[in-house]
Amino acid sequence: MRIIGGRLKGLRLNPPNNLPVRPTTDLAKEALFNILNNQLDFEGLKVLDLFSGTGNIAMEFASRDAEKVIAVDRAQQCVFYLKDMAAKHKFPEIIVFKADVFKFLEMETEPYDLIFADPPYDLDKIPQLPNAVFTRQLLVADGLLIIEHPAYQNLSNQPNFSEKRIYGNTAFSFFKG
Repeated sequence: MRIIGGRLKGLRLNPPNNLPVRPTTDLAKEALFNILNNQLDFEGLKVLDLFSGTGNIAMEFASRDAEKVIAVDRAQQCVFYLKDMAAKHKFPEIIVFKADVFKFLEMETEPYDLIFADPPYDLDKIPQLPNAVFTRQLLVADGLLIIEHPAYQNLSNQPNFSEKRIYGNTAFSFFKG
């Protein structure tokens, strides 16, 4: 697992083996960021990274000069790891919360430019994520919600669905604010 762009491009991340995660593969992450490079200016973005796990995605956005990256995960060891990595690599823009994602979304009031969610693939509440985001108006106008999920899963019937991209067993569904 590595940072693929920005000021820490090429940095290898070596999280401990005991983290309860399934990190986004470098191949899928590179494809995702190629898409985003054509749609966004990363500098100044306010990003919410849900189910952040290793913080791989949060660090990628911070490396590309996002203004603020809020990372949320309920696993204490993931929270500790990401806080340590953010401090070690001087990313004060990464703020980490230990919380259940759905409870966090119920309480959050700040709108974001981009929300990325990479829930466990066996989570039965994945289809509820778009509704949770759009009901609470957590995206700015023209903001983007991206949900990583198993390729076989179909989220096209959810609010504000835009497109789905498949990379092996992984899919990204895009929703526009």
